[in-house]
Amino acid sequence: MASFRIAVIAGDGIGKEVTPQGLRVLEAAGKRAGASFEFAEQDWGSEYYFQHGRMMPVAGVEMLAEADAIFLGAIGHPDIPDHVTLNGLLLPIRRAFDQYACVRPSYLYPGVKSPLEGKQSGSIDMVVVRENTEGEYSQVGGFVYHRMPEEVAIQTSVFTRHGCERVMRYAFDLARRRNKKSRVTSVTKSNAQGYGMVLWDRTFAEVAREYPDISTESLLVDAAAMNFIRRPESFDVVVASNLFGDILTDISAIITGSMGLAASANINPNREVPSMFEPVHGSAPDIAGQGIANPLGSILSAGMLLEHLGLEAAAQGVERAAAAILAEGKVLPRDLGGKASTGEVTDAVLDHL
Repeated sequence: MASFRIAVIAGDGIGKEVTPQGLRVLEAAGKRAGASFEFAEQDWGSEYYFQHGRMMPVAGVEMLAEADAIFLGAIGHPDIPDHVTLNGLLLPIRRAFDQYACVRPSYLYPGVKSPLEGKQSGSIDMVVVRENTEGEYSQVGGFVYHRMPEEVAIQTSVFTRHGCERVMRYAFDLARRRNKKSRVTSVTKSNAQGYGMVLWDRTFAEVAREYPDISTESLLVDAAAMNFIRRPESFDVVVASNLFGDILTDISAIITGSMGLAASANINPNREVPSMFEPVHGSAPDIAGQGIANPLGSILSAGMLLEHLGLEAAAQGVERAAAAILAEGKVLPRDLGGKASTGEVTDAVLDHL
């Protein structure tokens, strides 16, 4: 029996509620595939910050390095500025393990209604590949005359040819594996950002020539946002910078029913260090502790983790089970119009496994 060590960071808010449900499904699906898991749970996050003045221990990254994968819940607390929580835990992990491809699929499942009129199940089926380690989130810059009336803030985006090339190749390879529309869309803003985004465009054109079987388009980010609403059916794989990918995936999640369904993977394809899997929805402090959070984003992230570990049949089983309860419509969470609790939704998924 294959055995895997999974580092678990439930984090904050509803992360503490949905993460155990994702682990229940991960363990059950893995068992059916002849795999077992050892969970190393860490109490890092905002409560840790209140006690220690930091989001995770100084040696936190080293503690995660021995894991085969990392399973994350959510990070964020209303009493701590978001830039403190983000730069204290999530971004350091992504950078330390060079998890340069953030993969966020969006699919309109049967039984789920899109807020866009007339969209049929399966008509929206896209994956956004977000560059995850540089770009607008590079944290290069600083303050001058800090907290004074003359204060100046400098924020520098960093784009490298190496960083652009590798995430674009990941996107093209994914389009080949999906074998659906066989299209990669690049999202840019080179009309206004005349250096970093010009490099992005030029690199995309060069990489595209290596994949003559894949069609391409290049859209300015404002046009991309419009077309995610106007013609979402046309998208297959979308590759975007850190900031643009972050924004566009909120749109792709909501047009396929709910942020509660959005799963994601932070991938380092070389597999020499752990990749990290997490739902997109965040800590949602307004509903935390009520037992009504949608666990399907966490459960589908667990499916992505299984696929990354090479347990493809188990991963497909998880997605089929989630799709089945959505199609039946009998056991649905509140954000999808149902009344089921977090645990009841997970129980239904486990029944279908």
